[in-house]
Amino acid sequence: MHQITDSILMIRPVAFRMNEETAVNNYFQEDLNLTGASINTKAQKEFDVFANKLKAVGVNVIVIDDVLENDTPDSIFPNNWISFHKNGDVVLYPMFADNRRRERREDVFTILENNGFKINNIIDYTAAEESQLFLEGTGSLLLDRVNNIVYCALSDRAHEDLIIEFCEDFEYTPVIFTANQTVNNQRLPIYHTNVMMALAESFAVICLDAIDDSKERKNVIKLLKQSGKEILNITEQQMHQFAGNMLQLCNTEGKKFMAMSTAAHESLDAKQLQFIERHCEILSSDLTTIETCGGGSARCMMAEVFLPR
Repeated sequence: MHQITDSILMIRPVAFRMNEETAVNNYFQEDLNLTGASINTKAQKEFDVFANKLKAVGVNVIVIDDVLENDTPDSIFPNNWISFHKNGDVVLYPMFADNRRRERREDVFTILENNGFKINNIIDYTAAEESQLFLEGTGSLLLDRVNNIVYCALSDRAHEDLIIEFCEDFEYTPVIFTANQTVNNQRLPIYHTNVMMALAESFAVICLDAIDDSKERKNVIKLLKQSGKEILNITEQQMHQFAGNMLQLCNTEGKKFMAMSTAAHESLDAKQLQFIERHCEILSSDLTTIETCGGGSARCMMAEVFLPR
């Protein structure tokens, strides 16, 4: 079983903008005083540069264009509506925002099959939307695929019942906690686990200060250590520069990279950078527009493909 993959799916945006429907509980989003068209053009440029950097180091990047008619401002973050698994399972997730539900597209399956991947089974949790219950893919669920552990921070976009259901279906052990950030002097839930935490093969990047409950914090630390992960702790300030939103990948030859944004890269101090570079190379790219308007960064843009060939 592998924790990291050499293949990812990325969706190139056509209607990217600040999504008013997600801004209600994604406190990372900010408005840029630009027209929608110029925001989308900037986001496309950032997307293309990032995708090309990944391709240049030998990562298998499958780029699919978003569909304009769908009017999906957040389609650039596919990891929230779909995940791909080693046994050929594809999972579809219930999404908090109405306009994000339109991101789910069946043609994605066909394109992956045309790229030589095998899909055996589709597991669909989207009916939970009718009960106003949500679980936003690998934005919410941090999968330790080797040790069968799921780390998940509760929020409006990650409901405990669905986390448990996923864990029962996939035989994962749930590690559920609350992660907060300070918004106008209030501690409020962080919208997705993957902005405060990243799981690599041999280490984890995590903002431990976000876990206010000391018992929960100790439990997360204990399980990370038990499963053989070194811990790189980041500050809340670094988390706001998306230093938690990174993803370890390998290329087709097995060389490992930690993909992150320039903002995340520049927020880390020399010691933290050395820590990561002890394990793998850093690959960073400027994602300023995407981060500012979308409230998500490098990790959110990549849906890892673990499907069998």
